[in-house]
Amino acid sequence: MRIVLAEDHFLLRDGLIRLLGAHGHDVVAAVDNGTDLLEALGREQPDIAVVDVRLPPDFTDEGLRAVLAARKRDPELPVLLLSQYVEPLYARELLAGGGRGVGYLLKDRVTNGAQFLESIRRVAGGGTAMDPEVVSRLLARRERDATVGRLSEREREVLELVAQGRSNAGIAQALFVTEKAVAKHIGNIFTKLGLLPADTDNRRVLAVLAHLDQ
Repeated sequence: MRIVLAEDHFLLRDGLIRLLGAHGHDVVAAVDNGTDLLEALGREQPDIAVVDVRLPPDFTDEGLRAVLAARKRDPELPVLLLSQYVEPLYARELLAGGGRGVGYLLKDRVTNGAQFLESIRRVAGGGTAMDPEVVSRLLARRERDATVGRLSEREREVLELVAQGRSNAGIAQALFVTEKAVAKHIGNIFTKLGLLPADTDNRRVLAVLAHLDQ
């Protein structure tokens, strides 16, 4: 894959370039600020952008703003955000455009290279990779909503895994249940949340996240 990387910490940026290169990916641009990121995205048209949310000069949300501007030009640009903080607002803003291929991972919780590379592949392929902590915050934010409150404990567990981007098979494996049971739980969840069933895994993830962050 052709990747544009935005990370202001030199050692982390260099480490990511080496990791991605070792697995056959091409980092076509590695930048450390939002202005250069936006320019690189327009110039390189990468398969995915891997972006630190907070970049110079203000270290607030420059990375996020740059990818949002880029997705206005190309709504299908896959974006994987990296952050040290849980900010559900970032997930909401990234999802607002309705494009495919979104991810939000917490830096301190990325401890496995294989899982990180799988997240990149999933997002580049139009899927979703959300950190479980981000999903939990979105769920907690909606606990005041009676519809979310109607979910059983098991349905809530399934919903968290759905929002992380897991397939039915992946959810079944994680919860030690059958895929048939997972499908039944997901059907119940969509019914209770008032969401129409989606015909792809990514659409159902986006539907769930959009509902949770209304």
